[in-house]
Amino acid sequence: MAAAAVFAVAFTLSCTQLPRFGTADHPYGTRAVQAAVQHRTANVISAVNFDQRALDTLGEESILFGAVLGSVALLRRARDEDRARPQPGRVLPSTLLLGAGLLPVTVLVGAYVVAHGQLSPGGGFQGGVVLATGLHLAYVAADYRVLRRVRPLAVFSALDAIGAGAFTALGLAGLIAGGAYLQNVLPLGTFNQLSSAGLVPLVNAAVGIEVASGVIVLLAQFLDQAVEITGPEDDPR
Repeated sequence: MAAAAVFAVAFTLSCTQLPRFGTADHPYGTRAVQAAVQHRTANVISAVNFDQRALDTLGEESILFGAVLGSVALLRRARDEDRARPQPGRVLPSTLLLGAGLLPVTVLVGAYVVAHGQLSPGGGFQGGVVLATGLHLAYVAADYRVLRRVRPLAVFSALDAIGAGAFTALGLAGLIAGGAYLQNVLPLGTFNQLSSAGLVPLVNAAVGIEVASGVIVLLAQFLDQAVEITGPEDDPR
């Protein structure tokens, strides 16, 4: 109760110092834009996520990694469950043609969104979801067996861990340079160029890899439950 009371007082005092609603000049927004321009990051949102408060973003990415890890542990095959061979699906030719055409385009768009996160709207989180969605067009356009061939689960599970670990490891660059953890200490490059923003593109790419791989692994667990794993009540004997 004492901690709740202290938090309530601190929260109330903090709210009294906030700018008024509808103001044209927001102090946080002004400082965020100035910091983004100073670090030559054209997309201010990416500057906030992967530079100005990168440590908070590391926590958010860790939540996704933990959610995927928990789902894998909870949805793994139990001792009384078996795997059934997926049955071939029946897909309309128009659906097959549309899905086959959209799959490479969607993956390309997802890669573009990740790669240009420091320049334009988007980034690792959004682009990672687009990449995962594009890959699952193989399931919509064909069937589960095709998805399994284009989705090596062991590879994406490893990439999920590599992406999360890379974000954590990139933070050491600041410490090595004598600064703070996740401090943007790399060369900033030229404003509005692909190689600009210093550490931001690398952290953004790590997030894109982790989000795309994590979503793919997460959906794989639910699809396995729906398509492959059968319990005793499903035994035809």
